[in-house]
Amino acid sequence: IGCEVLRAQVAHCLEVDEECGPASDLIKRSVGEEYEMILRDTLTLMGVPFSSEEGLRERGYDKTPDILLTVPIAVGGTVINWIESKASFGDEHSHRQYLREQYWSYWNRFGAGLVIYWFGFVEEVAAETRDKGIVVMDHMPRTVQTLLD
Repeated sequence: IGCEVLRAQVAHCLEVDEECGPASDLIKRSVGEEYEMILRDTLTLMGVPFSSEEGLRERGYDKTPDILLTVPIAVGGTVINWIESKASFGDEHSHRQYLREQYWSYWNRFGAGLVIYWFGFVEEVAAETRDKGIVVMDHMPRTVQTLLD
C-alpha cells in the first residue's frame, strides 16, 4: 500500500481483528487440527480402521471428509461411513453452509456420515439432517458397533 498512513491502519486492523484476521485464523486452524488429532487418536484406541483426510488426498480424492471409515460403524441406528470434525459451535447458518460446501458432497460419494461440532450445536441442526443420513453430535461416541462385530 503506497500511502503510509493507510498501510499503518491496515496493519493495525490485521493485528487486532479477533474474528477474521491472520492471528485468529491461525488459532482456529490450530484448534481444528487439535480436535482432528483427538478424533484420530480416539478411533485408533477404539480399533476402528480409517483413512485420514491427508491419506485420501494422497490417493487422489479432492473433496474429503476428515475421516473415511474403512469399515462402517453404527451410531444411533445409522450406518456411518465418514466423520467430519468441526472445532466450533454448530449454528443453523454455518451448518447449512457446510451442507452445501462439504457434507452433501461427502454423502453423495460415501453415504451416511457423522458431523461432530465439538463445542455444541443448535438442536434444529441435528434434526434437519438426521433422517437424511447425516448425524450431528458434540462428541465421538465412546462405544460404536462396527460391521466386523
